[in-house]
Amino acid sequence: MGWVRAILRGTALFVVTFGCLAILLLVRLIERPLFGLHRPVTPHITQFVCRAAFVILGMRYKVTGHIMAERGAVVANHASWMDIFTLNARKRIYFVSKAEVAKWPGIGWLARSTGTVFINRNSREAKQQKEMFEARLKAGHKLLFFPEGTSTDGMRVLPFKSTLFAAFFSDELRDFLHVQPVTVVYRAPEGEDARYYGWWGDMEFGPHILKTLAARRQGSVEVIYHPALRVADFENRKELALACESAVRAGLPYSA
Repeated sequence: MGWVRAILRGTALFVVTFGCLAILLLVRLIERPLFGLHRPVTPHITQFVCRAAFVILGMRYKVTGHIMAERGAVVANHASWMDIFTLNARKRIYFVSKAEVAKWPGIGWLARSTGTVFINRNSREAKQQKEMFEARLKAGHKLLFFPEGTSTDGMRVLPFKSTLFAAFFSDELRDFLHVQPVTVVYRAPEGEDARYYGWWGDMEFGPHILKTLAARRQGSVEVIYHPALRVADFENRKELALACESAVRAGLPYSA
């Protein structure tokens, strides 16, 4: 009966996601000319979709800690395509993603529509990307990125790359910006491999999402919000990246 569950859940998730996307695009036609970079309405639609996803999957969702009220960014460990739903469900954020994601069928369209910031890992574009980050942060957007640079099996945290932290240290931002480390912990269904929800390396997207949709029993996910770190308290981007990495790793029960 796994294929029946996959069809039912997949259909429900598709209808909710793309139905709400159509509503979001219509609202954005009014929101954009009135508010520009600011999005006072459409992020609530995104949050609704992401919360609904866990109801459809039958997967338990838990939050620990407090969402920061200060202006700034969010960093988290990266374990799965599910992180998009997991991290959007509770906090109004805008993902920072590699540029090629914008071209992915379906997912790229969703990412562009919800305000994702796309970047190229190219040193020649570093200055331009830094300026783009600054503009979004000044607009009050909470940008979320994965400093590991790739996804893992969900059982470990890779060393954080400090490059994207550089934008936080500009003269116009560092005195008021904060960065909140967040740990995402996936717990597999009873009797399954602990890496059940992990999606990494050369794993195919299709089989992984089908496995998740077809599961008779689901596990759970916990989002742990650590205390926000004030950028001005750190000498440079490497120190801040290391502090964020330590906080995220401390929240993952499997990681040494």
